[in-house]
Amino acid sequence: MAWLIGFICALAVAGAAFYKNSLTLSGMCAAVIMGTVYYGAGNVFWFGTLLLFFITSTLLSKWKGRRKEELEKSYAKTGRRDAGQVMANGGLGMLVCLLNWIWPEPLWAYAFIGIMASVTADTWATEVGGLSRRPPRSVLTWKVLAPGTSGGVSWLGSAAAAAGACVIGAGAWLLLGAGGPQSGSFWIWLAAGGIGGLAGAFTDSVLGASLQRMYRCPVCGREVEVPVHCGVDTIPSRGLAFMNNDAVNLLSSLMGGLIAFIIGFIAS
Repeated sequence: MAWLIGFICALAVAGAAFYKNSLTLSGMCAAVIMGTVYYGAGNVFWFGTLLLFFITSTLLSKWKGRRKEELEKSYAKTGRRDAGQVMANGGLGMLVCLLNWIWPEPLWAYAFIGIMASVTADTWATEVGGLSRRPPRSVLTWKVLAPGTSGGVSWLGSAAAAAGACVIGAGAWLLLGAGGPQSGSFWIWLAAGGIGGLAGAFTDSVLGASLQRMYRCPVCGREVEVPVHCGVDTIPSRGLAFMNNDAVNLLSSLMGGLIAFIIGFIAS
């Protein structure tokens, strides 16, 4: 029955997101599978956290969308998520959910919150930071970068990342009574989400500034994530061939999950 409920709820949410152009068809299918697993193998704690990430991130992606249109041309992924982006953001959390189903352990929940806080922090930083009136700076060299450049950080984006991470941590504590592990104070869960999420977002910026595959547009000269820009093929400029945006998201969320797991282990 839990798996059926999860499927129906996931289909309703993903279908609405597809109708609102927040998900592609492949993204909707991936979201239905993911939501079913989160509820079937988990419970309201796991599914509710996934919804908290998805709904807040979707709303932010629509906020002042016209001002972000030019920046999105430089991104490998836009506000409309495909299956790859859905899995990069929630796939690792789904794996942890399944591990907890097979081998119940309260610490899995902390790792899960760190993972979801990381992807939330990264998404909030991108959506809000892109509206900053001040140009971003490289997280490694502190040089001024063009808006939308991977590895760039701003005070507005960093504040948004911290807020998003803390929202996931606070949400975890609120969902404790709905199937979550019955342990840990509000401050422990806030720390797991806040610190884990910021660690993941920082890792994302570092990887974006160093190992992520980037291209140079021969028309406008900008460094972008996409192989086509300004209507022409771009030229590889740096990074590893396999280190695309999805790989960066996966590795950064893994770091956030690890930090939150350690916080939960120390607290227990």
